[in-house]
Amino acid sequence: METHARTILKSLTWRLVAFTITTLIALVLTGKLELAATIGVVDTMIKLAAYYFHERAWLKIPYGKMHPPEYQI
Repeated sequence: METHARTILKSLTWRLVAFTITTLIALVLTGKLELAATIGVVDTMIKLAAYYFHERAWLKIPYGKMHPPEYQI
């Protein structure tokens, strides 16, 4: 089990890695740093929103959820 703070930090560091990769790819393809950074930021914002709605949708899907036992000793 891990704390919420650890999960949040892991999420933020992963987004930083993903932003860097996207920006570098855009820089190689366009040769323009400002455009590449803009693409990286827009990509990050879109993917953060998409991930949020994806997670919220999965909360409504019962597949694979474990149910608590009716009693506990």
